Amino acid sequence: MIILETVSDLQKATLSLKKEGKSIGFVPTMGALHEGHVSLVVKSTEQNDITVVSVFVNPTQFNNPSDLEKYPRTLTEDTALLEKVGADIVFVPTAKEIYPEPDTRQFDFGQLDKVMEGKYRPGHFNGVAQVVSRLFDIVKPDRAYFGEKDFQQLAIIREMVKQYSIPVEIIPMPIIREESGLAKSSRNQRLSEKDKEAAVTISKALFKSKDRINLYTVEETTKTVKDEINRVEPLEVEYFEIVDGNTLQSITNWEDTKYAVGCITVFCGEVRLIDNITYYQKD
Repeated sequence: MIILETVSDLQKATLSLKKEGKSIGFVPTMGALHEGHVSLVVKSTEQNDITVVSVFVNPTQFNNPSDLEKYPRTLTEDTALLEKVGADIVFVPTAKEIYPEPDTRQFDFGQLDKVMEGKYRPGHFNGVAQVVSRLFDIVKPDRAYFGEKDFQQLAIIREMVKQYSIPVEIIPMPIIREESGLAKSSRNQRLSEKDKEAAVTISKALFKSKDRINLYTVEETTKTVKDEINRVEPLEVEYFEIVDGNTLQSITNWEDTKYAVGCITVFCGEVRLIDNITYYQKD
């Protein structure tokens, strides 16, 4: 495994590999890696000749400076883990490497980025699109891997690839959970053991609601999930929306869509956690 810090070094390496006919898989991360990231890297190593992983905490997607400052940074541990699971190249650029000039591009994703995360984190998805499009341009991968925990982000990236005809196949990967059911997240590192015990309520409420959709309306399901979570300290639901999995628009009846997904964000103290559940996906 090699570690590269500059765009020019990475492009030289990938261009040489492309000339050799090698396929390239790409896993963009912000570090603080966990089993969810590992699953992406492992899948990439299975499907491609070469796997590139980027570790870059992107400043343009944080609308809260404090959140950016507190985001976990564990590069030594991350690179050791990536070598263990078979990554070939790790790209660890500075912000100046990614953005030699300020990125002023504005993306239009219609309604996809106006709801849920887009509503509560203005500018977040524009920052995501800036960095992912920039990384795609640098790496020029054949395939790129993203976790379904960030469900709305995955939809945004797919739309960006479609809009700009970027020649990369987007491979979604399922949520990896702890034994308790808590969705794996880099932000979990900021949780105390007591907080983790409380945060398990999030997945429990989601799983339970899936078992009851034949009994409850969409409105009743939404209220029940929120109430169950808000009863547990220090949890506070920021939003819980049941949406069409393709358009991300809220539904009012189960019959409104063939693909229903529940997306949730919960504050556990100061730590913001996201999760989702697919209620059904019909042909």
